[in-house]
Amino acid sequence: MVRLLNIEFIKLWNNRASKILILAYFILLTSIALIAAIKFDIGPVKFHLAEQGIFNFPYIWHFNTFITAIFKLFLAIVIVSMMANEYSNKTIKQNLIDGLSKKEFILSKFLTVISFAAISTVFVFVVSMILGLVYSDYNELSIIFSDLEFLLAFFVKLVGFFSFCLFLGIFVKRSAFALGFLILWQIFEGFVRGMIRWKLLDGTDTDRVMAFFPLNAMFNLIDEPFSRLSAVQNVASQIGEKIELDYAVHWYEILIVLVWTAIFIYLSYALLKKRDL
Repeated sequence: MVRLLNIEFIKLWNNRASKILILAYFILLTSIALIAAIKFDIGPVKFHLAEQGIFNFPYIWHFNTFITAIFKLFLAIVIVSMMANEYSNKTIKQNLIDGLSKKEFILSKFLTVISFAAISTVFVFVVSMILGLVYSDYNELSIIFSDLEFLLAFFVKLVGFFSFCLFLGIFVKRSAFALGFLILWQIFEGFVRGMIRWKLLDGTDTDRVMAFFPLNAMFNLIDEPFSRLSAVQNVASQIGEKIELDYAVHWYEILIVLVWTAIFIYLSYALLKKRDL
């Protein structure tokens, strides 16, 4: 496994575009710390974002994993390009000639996907821990290490999304078309949601159906964190509203994404096995 990973990382590091995208991705993950510096001072209005509790334990795990998941598209481009380059540079054929089986080839790509997701998760953990220790009002160990399931959800979300991108890279062969297909699939899921809600079901039942679609399933792993903020809750209570949402990470949501991950990896292998290279 180490040998397979070394092969993939050597390929990626020797590709200038991939190297730039990977570095940009991790720089963006670090840049979440800049949120702490945002201050508004307009006359009587003084607003410091860090003082609104976004870096309080354990809320920080929810907030940071939700925000940093937005940047996953950078690595998605790397993964799609990784497969496109295998075809355009004919390295896939050379790897197979050198004795690498098609199963090992897919395994090497999946190990790369898992590595990206694991490194990202550790990175977010470290950044969040530092920000929390600096800005959080609560520093008891029991509070610091609660809600860590959001990190697990973040990891699973990235693995599922990158596996989907890997499949698209193998299926389409060209990175631009693969990314275009990804956007079209997102539009398709939105269209299906609209049609189901319009013709068949109410909002709650529609959400239950859409939870089984891949991109929706990945998005559902980490719900939006903003309505948890005390400032938002106070505004809602002042206008007579009460926000009661379920922000927890549920095992069945993780299971759905893991099933889709297995499907994408199997389809990638089946497609590669069937295709004449």
